[in-house]
Amino acid sequence: MINFEEELKKFHPSLEVEGAEDAIYNQDLTDMADLLVKMIKESEEQESAE
Repeated sequence: MINFEEELKKFHPSLEVEGAEDAIYNQDLTDMADLLVKMIKESEEQESAE
């Protein structure tokens, strides 16, 4: 039977995962909320220009 407590003690995170995590967090990523806000602003600008 697997002893999960023992397995957790042996666990060491992969350096590749830590490197990827840093790269992801250090980027300014656009999410869906940002896209929707941009679309609404552009739509309002077009309406006010007409």
